[in-house]
Amino acid sequence: MTGLTVILLLVVLATAVATGARRWSLPAPSLLVIAGLLVGLMPWVPEVRVPPHVINVLVLPPLLFASAGEMSVRDLRTVWRPVTGLVFGLVVASAIAVGYVARTITPLTTATAFILGSVLASTDPVAVTALGRRLSLPPRVQAMVQAESLFNDATSLVLYKVAVATAVSGSAVSVSGTVEQFLILAGGGALIGAAVAGVVALIRRRTEDPILETVIALVTPYASYVIAEQSHTSGVTAVIVSGVVLGSTGHKLSNAPIRIQVHAVYDTVAFLLESVVFALIGLELPSLVRQLARDEHGWPLWVPVIAATLLAIRLLWVFPLSALIHHRHGEGDSRLSWRVPAVLSWAGTRGVMPLAAALSVPLVTQTGAPLPHRALILTLTTGTIALTLVFQGFTLVPIVRRSGIALEPEHTAREEARTRRHIARAALDELKQLGDLDQLAELGAAAEAAVKQARRHLEARIHQAEDAHYSDPDARPADAYREIRRALIAIEAAELQHLYEANKISNATRRRIQRELDLEEASLRDRG
Repeated sequence: MTGLTVILLLVVLATAVATGARRWSLPAPSLLVIAGLLVGLMPWVPEVRVPPHVINVLVLPPLLFASAGEMSVRDLRTVWRPVTGLVFGLVVASAIAVGYVARTITPLTTATAFILGSVLASTDPVAVTALGRRLSLPPRVQAMVQAESLFNDATSLVLYKVAVATAVSGSAVSVSGTVEQFLILAGGGALIGAAVAGVVALIRRRTEDPILETVIALVTPYASYVIAEQSHTSGVTAVIVSGVVLGSTGHKLSNAPIRIQVHAVYDTVAFLLESVVFALIGLELPSLVRQLARDEHGWPLWVPVIAATLLAIRLLWVFPLSALIHHRHGEGDSRLSWRVPAVLSWAGTRGVMPLAAALSVPLVTQTGAPLPHRALILTLTTGTIALTLVFQGFTLVPIVRRSGIALEPEHTAREEARTRRHIARAALDELKQLGDLDQLAELGAAAEAAVKQARRHLEARIHQAEDAHYSDPDARPADAYREIRRALIAIEAAELQHLYEANKISNATRRRIQRELDLEEASLRDRG
């Protein structure tokens, strides 16, 4: 069996496992890692070695872009202080702790141990987003988990490049040089990502071609990544910034049918890539183990120690940080809760980003000699990723439930029902203020029957909002009704955005109801 055949079969297996995980409400990344590991242990399966550029260039940009697109800029503004402490302080502390532990218990040299520490220092946005989709966390907690996993990669990437340069050339680490490199990588990547997002926004505002819009959406993360990397800045940061910017403005750049098509295509691509890459993490582990030297066979004991170190450092950092924030907000007299810090700590899984960094570790040093213990670095990285995805992935939901901070389904349903009633009333008020038929004629609808039909539909939606289900009006509506209903959908969408910007609804509610409005508008266009 060839490697290509294995990959194709892995795509089928990963798709089936991920579909089953969604159906049974299980953590898909965790199941996919186990499935890949089981396949890799079969004797007839050949070794599958994934070239670094496959993960870095082909897989990583669209997955990062999709994760960043789900980030709420509004919520990000409210959590930037604690996120900054996690992005900088916790990443550095994790890298140092893992490097020290690895140097103590494994054959790794100081330089290669620091490479391992920098690779595993950051949480993974792809894994965190994939696991987080199953949780109903409060908006602030969800924003902290997502924002940390997105932006800590810049810090980890700088540490990784410093560690690799030290191991390859034998040069000493310079604090000033590290800070300068961080500013160049992160700052330059952010500027390029914002510039790409600006250009893409200009293009998308001037086109209504669904195919072109879909192609642009697929190309944007690759353009951000490649331009940034060719400019010697951080491609990861560029993709994240462009994704956050476009994700927060996407509803303004195109009409409803195009948004539906772009989301459908992108969701499919992201689903396939996520499924395959998590399965690959498990599949690669057996082949990496076979490459280890005699003195490196203690990896089954070293991996749990390293994973425990990461979790311990995270707990020791997050709980004091939460206490400090609690005190600074004037809540010193109230009792500090363990719930949010515990969930934040347990959500710090590793995934695609550390794997991509580990695969990029050079093969040789500056003298041409093989880089010592490279196979062990890859094995420990992959093993730690697999362990955190499986252990923390399967236990995260019970911890969230135990903490009691998850939003109940009734809470989400009530918020969505209130929002639907509010925007329907706003549209109904506008309909009542249209006045005489001359004003209606400006909308291309002069039929009084169409006005009555639109009013009945809005009133029915208000009455049925508590059930969070409503049906479209009578099939095959008149042209007059379609024109009026489109205008009213625009009013509802504007009111929905106003509620979101006024911090009265969550980003998840806004996205769900906006999609419902898009679907209704698209159905009106189809009937026209």
